[in-house]
Amino acid sequence: MNFPIAIPAFSDNYIWLIAADSTAKDRGPASAPRKVAIVDPGDAKPVIRFLAEHVMEPVAILVTHHHYDHIDGIEALCRHTRLPVYGPRNSPIPALTHPLADDDQISIDGLQFRIIATPGHTLDHITYYTPGMLFCGDTLFAAGCGRLFEGSPLQMHESLNRLNELPADTRIYCTHEYTLKNLEFAVEVEPDNPAIATRLAEVRRLRKENRITIPTTLADERRTNPFLRCHEAAVMAAAGRFAGKAVSDAAETFKIIRFWKDSW
Repeated sequence: MNFPIAIPAFSDNYIWLIAADSTAKDRGPASAPRKVAIVDPGDAKPVIRFLAEHVMEPVAILVTHHHYDHIDGIEALCRHTRLPVYGPRNSPIPALTHPLADDDQISIDGLQFRIIATPGHTLDHITYYTPGMLFCGDTLFAAGCGRLFEGSPLQMHESLNRLNELPADTRIYCTHEYTLKNLEFAVEVEPDNPAIATRLAEVRRLRKENRITIPTTLADERRTNPFLRCHEAAVMAAAGRFAGKAVSDAAETFKIIRFWKDSW
């Protein structure tokens, strides 16, 4: 079984299970439960069922932000086992035991994470980075980004820029299956981008087979995600055509195409 594992929830959410390094290296007896951390458990039922079926033991809950589809399963998961709950400081998350701020470092059974504050989708949004993997909630999606429910376009643009500074081979574990619609919008923004066309064809094939399209990589996002390509002339030109004015600034381009996507 390959980790991280995506557990589907609701209509298009993914709840991620992460194996700690220490248990991956030396599990002990074959019957010993695999220890896992749970990311953004909006619904406890599929998680509890999966853990029981696969003999896994939860050791922590990691939360990116306070929306119900990321937190509503916490109470049930903690009902029989006292779990540490990590999440953003000053956030209405139930049972929060470890409030986190930008650049904090945490260790989950030997797995190290750096916290990156990414306001925009919500003001309290954080992401969890460990070399090779980013658990980014609703900030960065495959070929897209989150809606702005609380933050400003500039905040989200700056948050995405921070994530874009990570290594190109970083695998992106977001929490919604939005890739197909995001790529269909990306084609409208950049109809002459061959990387987008190729990726769209592959994602259509995967979704036709009801297969997951995540994780993606930061390298793929740089080639195909319009919200990470606001500095590109083609994306600026598309934003200008939509807005009916000349656009030459990446932050303004982001603001326009985010509004465009919202009304698309």
